[in-house]
Amino acid sequence: MWTKELLGTDVYHLVAAFAIYSIMGWFVESVYMSFCNKKLTNRGFARGPFCPIYGFGAVIGYLILNPFRSHRMAVYLIGAASATIFEFIVGKGMIRFLGDLWWDYNEKPFNYKGIICLESTIAWGFYALGVVYFVQGAVNSVIDRVNEKWGIRMLIGIFLIVTVDYIVQLLKVFHVDVKEKRERFLAYCASFLGR
Repeated sequence: MWTKELLGTDVYHLVAAFAIYSIMGWFVESVYMSFCNKKLTNRGFARGPFCPIYGFGAVIGYLILNPFRSHRMAVYLIGAASATIFEFIVGKGMIRFLGDLWWDYNEKPFNYKGIICLESTIAWGFYALGVVYFVQGAVNSVIDRVNEKWGIRMLIGIFLIVTVDYIVQLLKVFHVDVKEKRERFLAYCASFLGR
């Protein structure tokens, strides 16, 4: 599974890059928002340092943009447009499924429904240039320095931790009382076994 290729890159490198970008994205955004808010700010959904929107954005962006590598302006424009569309889709999904949007561009000029804005679109273009020309090479270098077997174990560990973290946060968001569910389940089991 890990050695299969998708658009010229093996799954191991794609998954590892996804994890690295998700962590780096959380870090950069949390530091930026901590300065803006003048207090420590966790910009992730869960408690851990992981923002999958950056992982998906970077990996998908790299796969889409790499064929245009020899045309910087195309990388910039396609990167800005595709990231803005992705941000809009994620924003609408958050509003629909979670009832809330975790960013608000209403105060920014040239925004659309507070979900996307021109300032972010411009920034996404530069982000795309950075991913294609600078960061992806460094990320691949880091991935290649780790023994693949250990890298796979680390990725599995990271994703197990992230999965538990997200499940706990989703239970809170949807107001699921785990203790009550556990007690009902145990009562059901006891009545079932008592038959």
